[in-house]
Amino acid sequence: MFQAWVLLLSAIGIEIASTASLPRTESFREPLWTGLVLLGYALSFWLMAMVVRTIPVSVAYAVWSGLGTVGIVVVGVLFLQERLDLAKVAGIAMIVAGVAALNLHEAH
Repeated sequence: MFQAWVLLLSAIGIEIASTASLPRTESFREPLWTGLVLLGYALSFWLMAMVVRTIPVSVAYAVWSGLGTVGIVVVGVLFLQERLDLAKVAGIAMIVAGVAALNLHEAH
């Protein structure tokens, strides 16, 4: 089970890096960055496919989408000059609460 969570977190990290790299593809006109982004997404989905053998798909996907969303907001603010406002903070809080609720429900 621990290994599945490590794989899930790896898949999320790769997906965040790929999403953050999308602007560098220049609308998929830059071949190197386009290839890296597509490879990152493919690797991320492959890892996710391995994860759902152990972790229920509903929980894995909730964690994936929740942490992925939070992660790309953090990367956007720290590295892509995006602004953090009250709406983003509130949205992140709701996502974290939803992921926590799903995981706590799954534990019972």
